[in-house]
Amino acid sequence: MALRHAVLAALLDGEYSGYQLAKAFDAGVANFWHALPQQLYAELTKLEADGLVAGRQVIQETRPNKRLFHVTEEGLAELERFAASQAKPSFIRDDLLVKVQAVDRIEAAPVIGQLAARARTAAAKVEILEQLAARLRGGRDEADFLAHGTRLGPYLTCLRGLAFERETRDWCERSADILRARYDGGRQP
Repeated sequence: MALRHAVLAALLDGEYSGYQLAKAFDAGVANFWHALPQQLYAELTKLEADGLVAGRQVIQETRPNKRLFHVTEEGLAELERFAASQAKPSFIRDDLLVKVQAVDRIEAAPVIGQLAARARTAAAKVEILEQLAARLRGGRDEADFLAHGTRLGPYLTCLRGLAFERETRDWCERSADILRARYDGGRQP
């Protein structure tokens, strides 16, 4: 997947400025695709040049003018082509796992600390994603939303992000506990 497809998918909810798109990425898309704001601005420029999004200037009296972008018919067709293509299998590439792999021969304390920090980060993301899921459901219970709600795609990706962050939190906490018990938080014998 290219960033372009993630941006197109994020713009399906309506018109966004570059700033609003960055906020939308932080709130929902970031659980499966990370991009810096400058990458998003550059991608919007490319997408507009390719005719996949269209932008319009909004004149603001008390603030700088802004451009709002929306997906064009060509952009929607590009998303259709992307959706029809075979998805590549995902894989884990994580430097913390390399450190855990080596923990029997290196100082355990820094690895334990990093596991604990990652667990805290994942726990914070779980809270954010739980709030997002509730907001997406709009007061409905999950069964009713899944049967009758609109914009099911963002909700399903939110559920995937929740599962990932919960598993990350749980694995990091368990691994840190195991290493603390085994190595007493310090160097191996």
